[in-house]
Amino acid sequence: MGKDALRYDHMVEEALRGVVRKALSEVAEHGLPGAHHFYITFETHHPAVELSEVLRSRYPEEMTIILQHQFWGLEVENDRFSVTLSFNDRHERIRIPFEAITSFADPAVKFGLRFEAQDRPSPTMAEANTIDSASPPTQPKLETETAQGESAKVVTLETFRKK
Repeated sequence: MGKDALRYDHMVEEALRGVVRKALSEVAEHGLPGAHHFYITFETHHPAVELSEVLRSRYPEEMTIILQHQFWGLEVENDRFSVTLSFNDRHERIRIPFEAITSFADPAVKFGLRFEAQDRPSPTMAEANTIDSASPPTQPKLETETAQGESAKVVTLETFRKK
C-alpha cells in the first residue's frame, strides 16, 4: 500500500483496542462492577507476551483468560496490561500487549470485539478498504454466542474489508 494511503482499518482497530484499555483501567481502579467479567483471548506466541514456559507450551498459539473472581494486581499501561491469575492453584503473572489481543468480551452486557491477528500481511492496494459508490458496504456481523450460549454483540473488522 502506498505511503500516502490512510489505513482506516488500522485506525479503527487502534480505537477499539482503546476501549479494551479503558475498560481494564476502570476495573484496575474501581474493581469489576456488578456481573461484569471479561474473556480476553490473545496470541501467546506474540514476542511481547510475558508468560511462563509451562503456560506457553500448553497454549502455543492462543489462550483465553477470564477476569472475574480470582485475579490480582491488574495493572494497565498504555500498550499492555499485567495481571496475576491462578492456574492449577499456582499464581502466575502474565503481561499482555494490547496488540496481541484477538478478542475481548463482557458477556454480562453481551459485548464483544474481535481483532485481526497482528502477523497477517497488510492488504495490497487492490484489497485496500475503499467504499465502492456503486454498492453499499455490507453490514458487520453483530451477533455471536457467548460461552454461556447467549447472543452477544461482536464487531469484526473483516466485514468492513473489501474482498
